[in-house]
Amino acid sequence: MATLKELSMKDELLCGGHRACAGCAAPIAIRQALAAVDTDVVVGCATGCLEVTTTIYPYTAWNVPFIHSAFENSAATISGVETAYRALKKRGKIKRDIQFIAIGGDGGTYDIGLQSLSGAMERGHDMVYICYDNQAYMNTGIQRSSATPKGASTTTSPTGSAIPAGKVQIRKDLTEIMAAHHIPYAAQGAPSHWKDFMRKVKKALAVEGPAFINVLSPCRLGWRFDPAETIDIMRLAVSTCFWPLYEIENGVVKVNQKPRDKRPVREWLEKQGRFRHLFAPENEGLLEEIQKDIDDNWNRLLAREAMA
Repeated sequence: MATLKELSMKDELLCGGHRACAGCAAPIAIRQALAAVDTDVVVGCATGCLEVTTTIYPYTAWNVPFIHSAFENSAATISGVETAYRALKKRGKIKRDIQFIAIGGDGGTYDIGLQSLSGAMERGHDMVYICYDNQAYMNTGIQRSSATPKGASTTTSPTGSAIPAGKVQIRKDLTEIMAAHHIPYAAQGAPSHWKDFMRKVKKALAVEGPAFINVLSPCRLGWRFDPAETIDIMRLAVSTCFWPLYEIENGVVKVNQKPRDKRPVREWLEKQGRFRHLFAPENEGLLEEIQKDIDDNWNRLLAREAMA
């Protein structure tokens, strides 16, 4: 892994001047991911927060070949480009090595892009898919997605008389769904742990075949926290084990960060306005349920690692 000094000397493939909100983690994550790339790269990005804030006509923040796909088909678009590249390389029309990265938010990945993503993974395209997971449809008004955690208040699962506790369902575990495709590499990362995340991007790019990385991407507007706290929010998500940092390489699970002092999840929840209602006395039981869900998932993950 390059040092910070070495990384600071690399060309920025996603430059400043974009229109993302102050405190948005998505451009932080993608700048880190692209800093891990050492070859030519083609990027495809689904409609969503990252795309609309980096490509406002006639400007672009991308210093790489960039393809804007529809909301639901970033993976399909890049799988087609990767196939064309292999065909041209086989015929000798392209000599150099090119990497392919598809990007989507959780709405375009967990939900309406899942079929496209699953197909690309099953077909075995040599590409990396990065989901910046901000846990709702933030670009269109903070509607709940299947990545939204239990208990979160969104515009389509608002806390109130009908649903006092916000979203009632447990979030989908997309990283495990991708690993179930028997792909060479799947991982979870967070920009707060940049060395770990960039190492995972390098690993994903190096494998032959498809790879998937789910990166936590706090949205200061939808999660309702001070923009200055973005990195701290991510660190707390890791130290509470809400967002475990782990990787699955050829079916073998490795947990990359094991908190020495695992924090209660309420410390992470209470920093976000979307969970404020959970701290009413009548919702104490739901807080206990959420803690139990996280503890159970964490213990299952450790057990799977121990079996390796």
